[in-house]
Amino acid sequence: MKKEILRKCENDRDDCPVKDVLNRVGDKWSMLTVIMLSDHGTLRFNELHGLIDGISQRMLTVTLKTLEADGLLERKMYPQIPPKVEYTLTTLGESLVPPLMTLYDWANAHMPAIKAARERYGRVTLAAS
Repeated sequence: MKKEILRKCENDRDDCPVKDVLNRVGDKWSMLTVIMLSDHGTLRFNELHGLIDGISQRMLTVTLKTLEADGLLERKMYPQIPPKVEYTLTTLGESLVPPLMTLYDWANAHMPAIKAARERYGRVTLAAS
């Protein structure tokens, strides 16, 4: 199965499922939004905005629309004034959480080695110039 996916990505880069998914959910805002919804359950826009440090309202709006378009979250609007909108992960969105957490765990475990490699690389690059 992995070989088939790799072959498909080599032959038709525009139709590569791995590239497509990573482009959509690999950005930090999408990952953080999925994790926050997983941790806290159904949330309103301002609740999410308060939980995701550094995200602008515009970027959160774009992120939510993208995740909704991909079927990872559901947006429920209540017909009231002022409007009430809630966001919840779908089953598909919940299925993304374990791989995200695996990546999170890997990054935490290996960050000291990555930082050390970056420092070594910087010293070598600086010495060569």
